[in-house]
Amino acid sequence: MRQSLLAILDHGACYGSQLRAEYIRRTGASVNVGQIYTTLERLERDGLVDNGGVDDDGRILWSVTPAGRAEARAWLRTASVADGRDELALRIALAVTLPGVDVAGILSAQRAGVRAALAEEGTPSEGTDATGTAIVAAARRARLEAELRWLDEVEELAAGSTALAISDERPRRGRPARAAL
Repeated sequence: MRQSLLAILDHGACYGSQLRAEYIRRTGASVNVGQIYTTLERLERDGLVDNGGVDDDGRILWSVTPAGRAEARAWLRTASVADGRDELALRIALAVTLPGVDVAGILSAQRAGVRAALAEEGTPSEGTDATGTAIVAAARRARLEAELRWLDEVEELAAGSTALAISDERPRRGRPARAAL
C-alpha cells in the first residue's frame, strides 16, 4: 500500500479518500480508507509525503516529497520475488509433521476455497480501469491455478511423510523463568 500511494501521489496531490478512489479505479482492488490514512501518517513521519494543508472543502491534501518520489519510482522498477515466507506453505508443512492432523482434510478445504475463488472471477466494476483490473485479475487467476497444481504436488509429498514427536533435544539458550512475585 505504501508504495502504491507514493506512486499515485507522484502524479499529483490528493486527499485520503481521493487516493483510495484512485487505487480502486486503477487496480479494482478494495482498500479500507482507514488503512489509507494510517499509511499517509507513516509516510509523513518517514518524510516521504507532505501534508500540504487543506483544500477549499477542508480536506488535507497530500503531496509526495523528493524522497517519496524516488522510493515510488524505484519500487515500480524493482522485481518482486516471493521471499519464501508463504503462510499457507508453512501451515501445511507444519500440519504434515504434527501427529493426528487431518492433512487430507486441510488440502481438500484449501482446494475447495481456491476453486470457489476461481469461480468468483467477474468483470471489472463500473468506474475502474478495465486494463488495470484485468491485469490484477489475470495475476490472481494464474496464482490460483498454480496453487491448485501446487496442492496436487503437496498431496504427493505428504503421502510419504511421518509425523514428528517433540524432540528430547533442548536448545542451550532459552528465556529464563521469571522470579515469583
